[in-house]
Amino acid sequence: MRHRRFPTAAFPLGIGLLLAGCGDSKGDPKAEAPPPPVVEHAEESNVLQVDHPEQFPLTRAVEHLSATQLTVTGTVNPDISRNVPVISIATGRVVEVKARLGDTVKKGQVLLRVQSADVSAAFSDYRKAVADEKLARVQYERARLLYDRGAISLNDYQTAEDVENKAKVDVENTTEKLRVLGGSVDHPAAIVDIVAPVSGVITDQQVTNAAGVAGLGAPNPFTISDLSQVWILCDVFENDLASVHVGETAEIRLNAYPDKVFFGRIGNVSPVLDPTLRSAKVRIEVANPGLMRVGMFVTAKFHGRKKEMRSAVPATAVVHLHDRDWVYVANGGKQFRRVEVTSGSMLPGNMQEILAGIKPGEQVVENALVFQNTLEQ
Repeated sequence: MRHRRFPTAAFPLGIGLLLAGCGDSKGDPKAEAPPPPVVEHAEESNVLQVDHPEQFPLTRAVEHLSATQLTVTGTVNPDISRNVPVISIATGRVVEVKARLGDTVKKGQVLLRVQSADVSAAFSDYRKAVADEKLARVQYERARLLYDRGAISLNDYQTAEDVENKAKVDVENTTEKLRVLGGSVDHPAAIVDIVAPVSGVITDQQVTNAAGVAGLGAPNPFTISDLSQVWILCDVFENDLASVHVGETAEIRLNAYPDKVFFGRIGNVSPVLDPTLRSAKVRIEVANPGLMRVGMFVTAKFHGRKKEMRSAVPATAVVHLHDRDWVYVANGGKQFRRVEVTSGSMLPGNMQEILAGIKPGEQVVENALVFQNTLEQ
């Protein structure tokens, strides 16, 4: 019997094919994962098509009843009724300035020192009045003694009494004049100290070293403001004035501290419109916790009395791109449409109020950030 001989090279090839056919695909985790979604852009740039839309759960926008809101910008200003000017009745030259613009000062604190000829003349008048009163008092005492002894007439006695009384009046007048100018009879000097009439912050300064002080007719050297209460002045357009009412509460956010919320009372709505901007000034009175500085920019939100039906979606359904907010709305089949929305306030349950862009009942992607990251891959 003849035996056939097979080439030895054929055996390794057969074994390799056999092992390859018997391999178990269950050990490969990539084989179990669903295929990655493929995103196709339709002709419209905001319409997207996904091969596996089931990977992106949807949620439905719900109804939310909310009062109308108006958001405007404004600035922090001092309360005019709490602005106190620092005046110097005495004219003269400034020899020392002890306070600067922006300093916090206490009542009675020396702000500047003025060398004044007015004060010097007032001291001279006071000393003369004191000397005349002393002489008049001595003459009156002598006249009374002589009159009691019958040495002088009643008329002479009354004349001496009148001179003494007038001398007392002159002393009182010169003393008061010296006090009004800022001097003191106990400290005779030509330099007068100008002190703070109230406690607060210096919000205006019109004087420097060696400058002249011209008295009441000139600009006040300083202005002190009590900033424990401030005004927020906002411009509200004519068409929005129906949402603003005196006495209602407004929500204030500082641009410097956007996470902090303050509340103020609307104290006045100007009866005069700006003819160029067609807007009116609205004054909001706010208690200052110490963070508000004059000139700061703020955002004020007014809550109207009228209720409106709006939408609300989970906060994760909104993605912020290019300084705008977007949601992805189910467009039927495998398509999604990117829609720009206007976000409102955060609501309980991690819900986001939507002021415009979508309506209650529309289906949106529950996690817009995940969907956006898929688009970018």
